[in-house]
Order: sequence, then structure tokens, then C-alpha cells
Amino acid sequence: MKGQDMIDTKYTLKKVIENTAPADPKWQQAARDHIEKLAIPPWSLGQLLTLGEQLAGIQRTIHPNVDKKMVITMAGDHGVVAEGVSACPQEVTPQMVENFAKDGAGINVLAKAAGAKVIVVDMGIAVDLPELVASGKLIDCKVDYGTKNFYREQAMTREQAIAALEAGINVASKVIEEQGINLLATGDMGIGNTTPSAAILAVMAEYPVSSVTGRGTGIDNAALINKIKVIRESINRLQPDKNDPIDVLAKVGGFEIAGIAGVILGAAYHQVPVLVDGFISTAGALIAKGLCPASLDYMIPSHQSEEPGHQLMWQSLGLTPLLNLNFRLGEGTGAAVAMHLVESSARVMCDMLTFEDSGVSKGAGHDNASL
Repeated sequence: MKGQDMIDTKYTLKKVIENTAPADPKWQQAARDHIEKLAIPPWSLGQLLTLGEQLAGIQRTIHPNVDKKMVITMAGDHGVVAEGVSACPQEVTPQMVENFAKDGAGINVLAKAAGAKVIVVDMGIAVDLPELVASGKLIDCKVDYGTKNFYREQAMTREQAIAALEAGINVASKVIEEQGINLLATGDMGIGNTTPSAAILAVMAEYPVSSVTGRGTGIDNAALINKIKVIRESINRLQPDKNDPIDVLAKVGGFEIAGIAGVILGAAYHQVPVLVDGFISTAGALIAKGLCPASLDYMIPSHQSEEPGHQLMWQSLGLTPLLNLNFRLGEGTGAAVAMHLVESSARVMCDMLTFEDSGVSKGAGHDNASL
């Protein structure tokens, strides 16, 4: 891995998979018992309370804390853009990374509003950005200068797929251990990356390619037909094994998608909740769950994007997204907005009084539960 000296690599994929525990059902039950005592009509805050229950099981406390938030935006390029699957040229990837460094992108604005830091990781940008790396604005974990064109050959080697997964694990581990981050969010940047994401969904969940493939950055009908053709023919030729997520990554994946999967795995290993962003991030979530089913307990589904396959991804994972704001940007933007809900949930669990502590009669207010 080109940038392996830039980040500690003490956590291997094998170690993390073998040592990730599910969320703790005893703490989830303790949270349910606590919620039943709160001075409100039973479960009248709906998903905020079920989210609080999830946070309790993750953090092993009925008083969860998510005050140190971070979005990890993974960046990488894709050889398959040579097949005309994107409306934007590949040069936009480093240009957008430079905009992230200037705090001028959507993710910077929305993360700041949520009180979250943003870090950007070069997983496989097609060019080097040494000034950004030297300034600390970009973490260098570059596995290669973009993936290969999977319409012509597989996207990466199996070894590269593992290296990218481990980079994500170790980036997440570093910020958790050194900065005390207690709420992570995933983000992506990579022109053409809806194509490998759709391919991953088609393979992992066995959906027809035409059902999972959308317009990405806004391609026209002819380009969409071509995109579907490229994905379908690539899958038919490469035959990725749905029961081997590393094989799926290697054949039709992306370096930033592998990095996102690694972030999710790293968060789960360290028992930290992780908000999963849009279509590309959820492709990473499919890979993470395939490698380590227990990691699903730590995922918070932030929103449903406009990309048609995204709803199918959430259905495949058995998760219901918190928001639907018609987003289709990526970067971690939907996850950043959902951070407000996660913090609201944690504060309800920590700060709301029980009937006993408040002196409110337990029957009070129940007639207004539907208001």
C-alpha cells in the first residue's frame, strides 16, 4: 500500500472480524426499561427512542454520549469511467478533494452545523496531491492510482482489496483511540462510483442490474442504458462470488468503497456507532456486513438517497433510514444531517427525567400521545 506509512496498520482484517462483538442485548433491555420510566407517554418519541436503545446496546450504557463526532470521507477514482458511465470527468475527484481542504464543500458546511470534524482520505485518487498531504488536509492511504476498468479486467487484486479494508479500519481506529471520537459517519468522493456500488448491490443481494442502476451525476438515457450494459456484462464475465465480499470488491469494487467498509468494521470493533451515508457508503455497508455480520448492530442508516438502488440496499440490510431529503450528493452529507437526530436521541436518554424524578403522575399526558 503506497500510503501505509501514513497510518498505523496494527489492526488486521482478520483480527477485527474475529473480535467484533454484537451490541449488548442486556444494555438494550436496560435502555427499554429506562425509556418506559421517562415522563412522557409510552414511546411517544418514536424512532428517537429506538435509536437510544440501539446506542445503549452499542456503548454499553443507558446514558450514551455522542459529543465527539467525525465524518470520514474516502476518495478514490475508477477506471470504469472510461466506458462513459459518468457525466463528469475523472479530474473532478481531485478538484473536489481540494474543495474539501478549503472547507468549501457540502460536507464541510453540514458537518460544521452538526459539530463534527471532517477528515478526507486518499484511498485511490488517480493523481497525487502532495501539498494537501503535507498540510494535513488529506490522509494518504492510496492503494493505487484508481481501480482498473472492470469492464476490461477486474478492478483490483485481492491483496489490494484487503489493504483498502485495513486502511479504513485503521483510520477509524486511530481517531477513536487518539481523539475519543464516539460517533462516526462515512462519506465518499469518486467520479464514477455509483457504477461499482450498483454492481456490488446486484451481486450481494442478487437484484437485476437494471433495478439497481441509476443516473449518478445525471447521465442521459443513452448513457444509462450503456451503464447498465457495462455492469451486467462485467458481472457475467468476472463472476464475483456473493459469498466472498473480498472477491466482490476485487472484481467490481472501488478503493473508497473498501475504505468505507473498513471504517464501519473499525467502528464496530471499537463499539462506536457509525452513521452510514448514501448509495456508495451503503455499498460499503453491504461489504462490511458480509465480512462481519455483527457490524450491522453498529450501523445507523442516515437517509435514503435519490439513487434507485439505495432503498434496495437498506432493505437488504434490514434497516430503515432516518431521513429522506432527496439527497444525491454523497460526501457524507446525509449522515452529517442525521447526526442531529443521533445527538437528540442521546440527550433524551441522558437528560430527560423519569416520572419518579420529575414528580409527574405516570398517567399524565397520555391522552395527548397522538398530538
